[in-house]
Amino acid sequence: MQLSGSPFDFLIAFFAGFLASLTPCVYPLIPVSAGYVVGNAQSSKAKGLFLSLFYVTGLAITYSLMGVLAVLTGSFFGKFSSHPLINLIAGVVILIFGLSMFDLFSINLNLNFKLPGLRKGSYFSAVLLGLVSGLMISPCLSPILGSILAYLATKKNIFYGCFLLLSFSYGMGLIFILFGTFGSGLSGLPKSGKWMLIIKKICAAVIIVAGAYFIFTAIRRF
Repeated sequence: MQLSGSPFDFLIAFFAGFLASLTPCVYPLIPVSAGYVVGNAQSSKAKGLFLSLFYVTGLAITYSLMGVLAVLTGSFFGKFSSHPLINLIAGVVILIFGLSMFDLFSINLNLNFKLPGLRKGSYFSAVLLGLVSGLMISPCLSPILGSILAYLATKKNIFYGCFLLLSFSYGMGLIFILFGTFGSGLSGLPKSGKWMLIIKKICAAVIIVAGAYFIFTAIRRF
């Protein structure tokens, strides 16, 4: 398989990840997660940068595997994955996730994971922390992640799905990397507040539009 799709797909995924990091369920966790990096960087920006990159890479691995699984699930149905009905179902699922972000109802997937013992300053530990954090955060991000995975289920390209989720992950991890690298230099980050709810509503609106587009396109193909 080849890496297909427009470069803009990956830019959009990266920007979507960045917006996701500003939502109420992720942003407040940034100081906590980045605190591990800052506390073990020993005032070295270089080590802080690498620890942050390894941490975000752990996140990226988690979400990329989800993307691969979504593509494989769609490919499992072979020619049916390109059928208008599959696209219609994907559109409905995406629309439901979008509406849930408007708090019309709740989609709550409770996953309880305990962080394992981590060796301070270890790059392997940073990756492991990223892997576990990705699983812990994913229920909170279920509307956004679910929408992307539903979209990928209509595709047949594993590399496309993997790299799209990689782009999303590093977009979401950008602020982690900045915080982990510069530490106290970013102490002026905005505090949690109503502005995060605005970001959340923007994400919800984009997801709803995407879902409506899928539905409209599928209906036209029947």
